[in-house]
Amino acid sequence: MSFDLGAVVPLGTTVRDAAGALANAGAMALTITLPDQTGVTVSPVTPVSTGTYAYDYPTVQAGRHVVRWIATGINSGAYTDSFDVREAAPPGILSLSDAKAHLNITSTAHDDELRGWIEAVTAAVEVFTGPVVVRTVVEEHDACGVSALSLRQPPVMSLASVTPVLTGGTTYTVGDLDASSSGIVRSLDGSRLYGPLRVTYTAGRRIVPAAIIAAAKIILQHLWRTQQGPGRPQLGVGDFDVTEPIPGLGYAIPNRAVQMLEPYKQPPGVA
Repeated sequence: MSFDLGAVVPLGTTVRDAAGALANAGAMALTITLPDQTGVTVSPVTPVSTGTYAYDYPTVQAGRHVVRWIATGINSGAYTDSFDVREAAPPGILSLSDAKAHLNITSTAHDDELRGWIEAVTAAVEVFTGPVVVRTVVEEHDACGVSALSLRQPPVMSLASVTPVLTGGTTYTVGDLDASSSGIVRSLDGSRLYGPLRVTYTAGRRIVPAAIIAAAKIILQHLWRTQQGPGRPQLGVGDFDVTEPIPGLGYAIPNRAVQMLEPYKQPPGVA
């Protein structure tokens, strides 16, 4: 399960004796390894009831967290688990409410699962279109007297900075450069660019075309069907079926979604 950044994650474990009955350990310690590889240690952790230990951890970082409980002394043992924390603003072409409306879901029972699927669908759509959700991109280019740089994640909304990777390199003023939405960066005076350079820019779409949103809904519906048990065909010749795998995506994208995304596909080698 994934948690929102800032949410409190309820952690817990149990200890049993040789006979399998709940029993306290001599001592219990908890270590949480954060995504940046720093650690939080809680020791000792006192049982909330016989053999049952719990700790509420308020999250401060996005990413994978590794949890390790270590019982020492009597009834010693160890237990390792993990949990994920979403970014503060996770990428999503669809809102949760739009996704539920499209799937005709009215309860909240599947909300967390659906939010994960929305992120997966967004990534799948962006394989075709490049960034849809607005984001900051930082990438390096080995420019050596080139007339233009080709940014890797168009569409480009704005250029933030072009700075040297190496000490003593040239810093370029953004106002002296032109950055097209297709990702081509040139000097306005026609001079060449020398690097290696670190380029920071904003990519994505301020307004998302209706066809891209519709394609995202179709893909979500297709993937959600895989959670509903047997008897729901995934291969075939219909608009909502898949006739052949897509490189890197397999059978995740139905025909109708591919057709909807066709006008927004990036040229080969881009995105």
